[in-house]
Amino acid sequence: MKDSAIYIHIPFCDHKCIYCDFYSIITSDNIGRFLTSLKSEIQYYADKFSSQRIYSSIYFGGGTPSLMEPGYLHEIISYVKNNFKISEDAEISMETNPGTVDEAKLRLFRKAGINRISIGIQSFDNDDLKFLTRIHDKDTAIKTVLLAKEIGFDNINVDLIFNLPGQTKEKWKSNLQQAVELPVKHISAYSLILERGTILNKMVLDGKVAIQDDDYDAELYEITIDFLNANGFLQYEVSNFCEPGYECRHNNAYWRYRDYLSFGPSAHSFVDGRRWWNFSSLKHYISEIEKNGTAVAGYEDISSEMALNEYIMLALRSKGLDFHELERKFGGFWLQRQNEFLTKLSEQKLILFDNNFISLTPKGYAICDEILSRLL
Repeated sequence: MKDSAIYIHIPFCDHKCIYCDFYSIITSDNIGRFLTSLKSEIQYYADKFSSQRIYSSIYFGGGTPSLMEPGYLHEIISYVKNNFKISEDAEISMETNPGTVDEAKLRLFRKAGINRISIGIQSFDNDDLKFLTRIHDKDTAIKTVLLAKEIGFDNINVDLIFNLPGQTKEKWKSNLQQAVELPVKHISAYSLILERGTILNKMVLDGKVAIQDDDYDAELYEITIDFLNANGFLQYEVSNFCEPGYECRHNNAYWRYRDYLSFGPSAHSFVDGRRWWNFSSLKHYISEIEKNGTAVAGYEDISSEMALNEYIMLALRSKGLDFHELERKFGGFWLQRQNEFLTKLSEQKLILFDNNFISLTPKGYAICDEILSRLL
């Protein structure tokens, strides 16, 4: 049986941060109807796929899933387990923001079955947090991590953003230092990206905010890699670092090109060479589910060339490319065609050859997009 993953999008949020382009709504309307629709969608796909796969991860993203009552997520987890084959040691993750949970609520989430928690801190600097319009401050962020550990969450991730406007190298190193001093096993460090339609993008276009250049961004990224590696956090994807044994299973499902099912508004799925995505509007999602049992807004069938390119891109963005697996899936022509360029990358210390495996070096990760554009 295939090893797969399940993603559940909870769209409800307390407010919209200026940089966020994920689908979210600042309202508590339709929470009950959403749960009913979500169950209907789960049932619809369980009838199609439940017997073919074992699912080793369930991931609650959003939005802010921790705004929900723990019983709400428990009901969803139970429904998923009743309809799909979920491995006994499945990783069940929930995104949360400091300021949306307290000790009692965290305990109930743990009891509901959540065993991995991802905390959207973004920065430990209060000025940065105000700029990003986060609802928490540094002390609340630290307290949330310590509470989660005390309650029994051993697998904790924190999200951080670098290259914020005016962010110095010293300030970014201070963020990293604070993160590694906390009882976390996983750190996701993302460069600030301007997404169309966000408040931040408009602020930049209007000249109200200036973003630092790509060279400075690359310097901060190299600092990130060097600092986290020196503190025992191994890089296993462009933006993700963990202590040994704590790679995120759900993320690996994406990066290792495995099938995954996703439920909720705006959610994307990928199964048997077909990718599809749901309507983003919650009201439209609910209406489609009530009429059809599904809310697919569009789909694409992945050609063999697209599959090869996506497989290589995801492999090199993460732990690396296994030649044997590549040949088994797609044949050996790509390696023959790229042999000269791969040798050049090795000479420039941008990739490492290890028997039948290639991976990016820290220097290579820093220009990953450039390398991939040439290879693909």
